[in-house]
Amino acid sequence: MNAKVSASGAKADIKRALRVGVIGAGVMGSNHARVLAGLPGVVLIGIVDPLPEHRSRATDLVGCRAFETLDQLLAEGVDAVTIAAPTHLHHDIALACIARNIHILVEKPVASTVDEGREIVAAAQRAGVTLMVGHVERFNPAVAAIKQAISGEDILSIGITRVGPFPPRMSNVGVVIDLAVHDIDLIRWFTESDIVEVQPQLSSAVAEREDIALLQFRTASGVLAHINTNWLTPFKARNVTVATRGKYVMGDLLTRQVTECFGFKPDGSYSMRHLPVGHDEPLRAELIAFLDAVRTGKLPAVSGDEGVASLEIAIRCLESPARPAATTALKGPRRVVG
Repeated sequence: MNAKVSASGAKADIKRALRVGVIGAGVMGSNHARVLAGLPGVVLIGIVDPLPEHRSRATDLVGCRAFETLDQLLAEGVDAVTIAAPTHLHHDIALACIARNIHILVEKPVASTVDEGREIVAAAQRAGVTLMVGHVERFNPAVAAIKQAISGEDILSIGITRVGPFPPRMSNVGVVIDLAVHDIDLIRWFTESDIVEVQPQLSSAVAEREDIALLQFRTASGVLAHINTNWLTPFKARNVTVATRGKYVMGDLLTRQVTECFGFKPDGSYSMRHLPVGHDEPLRAELIAFLDAVRTGKLPAVSGDEGVASLEIAIRCLESPARPAATTALKGPRRVVG
């Protein structure tokens, strides 16, 4: 099949196996290839990476072909690709694929800058190809259970903790882009509202870029939210709490346990129950959703505009100056009066 097949043609023939490639053979790209290789109705054409050791690892893990350049993969003919290359390469790779009418899933963040992200979105719209952004946390079964539990509720506040040890692979971004962007997307998705106020507190305790971030937000709908994230905790923790007027929902995204408190009484008593949570692998659910959008032409689960909006908030967190401490703060011991 020619790589320049029309987008409409690829969407119309929903019964034909999709020819899919993966760009980037790091940890995430290798996992993309692993999942895609096992999906029905998919032919994994191969994975691209300029580093021989990455190509060798992907070949050993998945057993697929590995290419050194993007052009080599595209010459084989693909309907869709997933882009798991370093963020600074997303823009050029995405535009090159869109120019060939190839549908794309771009790992978060969608691009290095908001302008680059908007260029990708505009190019995909002009070409009529599917563009989905890989905010995989939306497909975590615990997140889905929380979303269902708060559906129709009057949300008051959201608190998210996402902490863990420093990742050796990370060098070009800090915790806001690597971790907090997940939760910025979840806040927007849970509330179905834009974030209009940002109050960040950042620190670089060990790394060159920020490795501690305490972020506060207000949405257009009036919800207060905060994110606590760092690379200094010796273990991973991923927790979400949502307070509404009628219930309080707690979720552990690692153990996938979601608990709901409800039925609050004047005497302080309340009821509690554990909610059912699915067992799907989030990445598998995400890739299935992407390929379904490619086949049907429906809007993808996470649109390019949504990916750009979350990136824009994350960059605002990095650019917004922290509020200075009050100049009248007492520097000596307090005097006890009375």
